[in-house]
Amino acid sequence: MIALIILAAFLLLSLFLGIRAQKGKDMDLEQWSVGGRGFGSVFVFLLMAGEIYTTFTFLGGSGWAYGKGGPTFYILAYGALAYVISYFLLPAIWKYAKEHSLVSQPDFFAAKYKSNALGFMVAVVGIVAIIPYLVLQLKGLGIIVSEASYGRISPTVAVWIGAATITVYVMISGIHGSAWTAALKDVLILGIVLFLGIYLPIHYYGSFKEMFQQIEAAKPGFIALPKTGMSISWFISTIVLTALGFYMWPHTFASSFSAKNAKVFRKNATIMPLYSLVLLFVFFAGFAAILKVPGLEGADADLSLFRLALQTFDPWFIGVIGGAGLLTALVPGSMLLMGAATLAAKNMYKTLAPSVTDKQVTFTAKATVPVVALIAVFFTLQGGDTIGALLLMGYSIVTQLFPALVLSLAKKPFVTVYGAASGILAGIAFVAYVTISSSTIATMFPSLPQVVKDLNVGVVALVINIVVLVIVSLVTKSAAITHVHEEKKVVS
Repeated sequence: MIALIILAAFLLLSLFLGIRAQKGKDMDLEQWSVGGRGFGSVFVFLLMAGEIYTTFTFLGGSGWAYGKGGPTFYILAYGALAYVISYFLLPAIWKYAKEHSLVSQPDFFAAKYKSNALGFMVAVVGIVAIIPYLVLQLKGLGIIVSEASYGRISPTVAVWIGAATITVYVMISGIHGSAWTAALKDVLILGIVLFLGIYLPIHYYGSFKEMFQQIEAAKPGFIALPKTGMSISWFISTIVLTALGFYMWPHTFASSFSAKNAKVFRKNATIMPLYSLVLLFVFFAGFAAILKVPGLEGADADLSLFRLALQTFDPWFIGVIGGAGLLTALVPGSMLLMGAATLAAKNMYKTLAPSVTDKQVTFTAKATVPVVALIAVFFTLQGGDTIGALLLMGYSIVTQLFPALVLSLAKKPFVTVYGAASGILAGIAFVAYVTISSSTIATMFPSLPQVVKDLNVGVVALVINIVVLVIVSLVTKSAAITHVHEEKKVVS
């Protein structure tokens, strides 16, 4: 019962902080979605660090360590690489967004390529990518609350309560609520993850060395990369995919607009790679569960951390762990909900009805929040993939925006709007086909070398994207130049 009380206290506290954050602010769309571009280093850091500490940290990271072994370490690598990229990428994005008063990712594409239609398409892509990521948070929330309450609250009820809580404070406070709750979440998570990652291996095995030796003896080669499947080529291609896509998530992209100045990003980029090392302790907790909680298969691997914690700690501490896990779902979940709602209102509704006022757009964005939440709840309750698989599926979609974005930053960009749109569509079409047909590179092209067959499908889609983008851009640019020359001949 004590665990349930602690869980309820964390839920109410997060709701209070989320609602309290809007006090004294005129919540127009810019204030609601990007904080009036007034956040300093600390809040921007917390919002972007929220991308590290999601339910994937608690459940997906430990679940992958439990079920996959060696391939799990890609999670540690891609974040550090993404932060290096952010040092150069985010200041340029922020500067352009500030100069043109942009509030969403599609705004950026629409302005750069002078095409509201492209902005509309990017908004659709963003929402499609956000849904599996939001499902990931809600799925994790259901597991955390159900396990931490010792089964008194079912995952279904937990999902509904969590979705309702996020919806309320996102509608009221927008990004301010997310930032305030992120501060509480990160302090709590940091302490608990470090404690579990150190205590569990030492408590059950005596040392980290002994834990890994026992795992190796029981499951030889489990902590190394396999020769096929999740091999070295899968490992490298997955790191590339997720590092390039890290800031392509609409909510993360837009959170960069909230900074006061470009120095914020460079300062954060020097700290955040160290911050991500905490994930290593999540893996240790998952590895510790392998021999102590055997038999968890498939999606049940995501339960490994909590199943080991339940047989190790008193109920009050399970409540604290559950409360921290609850916040890892609420903070990213709120950012995702707000991001999807902003895309739908600003870049879809306003594109279709350009005469609407800013107040109508703001109202529509807030009204869209519960709609997106209900869609995410529906897919969450359908069950399905593990948390890790859901995350990678979202990355395969959203990373298709990267080539068109980066190439638009050039002083004299050669990419045309047709090239950008065609490349994005080609990449996503490939991802969609592979996902719907449950295919892999190996099943589609069995005669290819193993190193190619093991590539992450998202990276293959990215290559297709770039090839199409370049070809279409060259053709359409050439056609435009020819058209201009012909018009000059007619005039002369």
